[in-house]
Amino acid sequence: MRDFLELLVLGAVWGASFLFMRWSAPEFGTLTLAWLRVSGGALFLLPILLWRQGRAPLLQMGRVWKPMLFIGLVNSAAPFALFAYALQQLPAGLASILNATVPMWTALVAWVWIAQTPTALRLTGLLLGFVGVVLLVTARDAGAASGALHLSGVLACLLATLNYAVAAIATQKWLARLSPLAVATGSQLAAAAWLLLPGVLAWPAALPGARSWAALAGLAVLCTGLAYLLYFRLFARVGPSKAVTVTFLIPGFAILWGALFLGERLSLGMLGGGALVLAGTALSLGLLPRRAR
Repeated sequence: MRDFLELLVLGAVWGASFLFMRWSAPEFGTLTLAWLRVSGGALFLLPILLWRQGRAPLLQMGRVWKPMLFIGLVNSAAPFALFAYALQQLPAGLASILNATVPMWTALVAWVWIAQTPTALRLTGLLLGFVGVVLLVTARDAGAASGALHLSGVLACLLATLNYAVAAIATQKWLARLSPLAVATGSQLAAAAWLLLPGVLAWPAALPGARSWAALAGLAVLCTGLAYLLYFRLFARVGPSKAVTVTFLIPGFAILWGALFLGERLSLGMLGGGALVLAGTALSLGLLPRRAR
């Protein structure tokens, strides 16, 4: 029950991240927003780490600095920048549905990287999810400004979710001995290092407004610091395959926040494509009951 409640909270918080990016990305820009987000998350987590665990985790992180840098890149720096780019073109609901492809990518990466061969049923799920993505891309009512921008935004979302999948397997493979808090803090510090120069060089000429700064604070503290603390704790308790099922919850919350605060509507194309993506993800994870299969 505790794991389910934490998954629910995590889904609500990460669902809100799409709303916050829609508000802040146009004014901050792609790279600066991503840098400020991970830097704020690191500043939130570091004092908590030192208070609860002392300096010992910092020494442990120093011994695995190369894997930590890699995790920081593929779990935060790259996907946050890609989603910040995509959310300047796509509705929050559509981006969140594409985010639900993470478990499918995770199954594929596990197959290629650690020889975790999927069953025929899971391969069917991967194919079904791919069809759902194609439907989302080709839907005329997806809400993008133009076809070209729509496609580049969709591709950015898919590349971001592929990064998340690689990060999930890499974390299990290389950083399993670190505490969840240490992994969350170290990955944000590493991501901040990756994005420092690009974020500073891309600083916006005009000062962003109050709403953008508030949205940035929500992204840094809630959607990055607190969320990754919850995520890596679940990751350690239930494993990567179950932890990534939070992506099932994110679209519902993102669509709700988008409807309440952005006036977005769930179109028929999004509904059909999203249903296929979620069904394919459930099959690829083997989550459907035996009778339903």
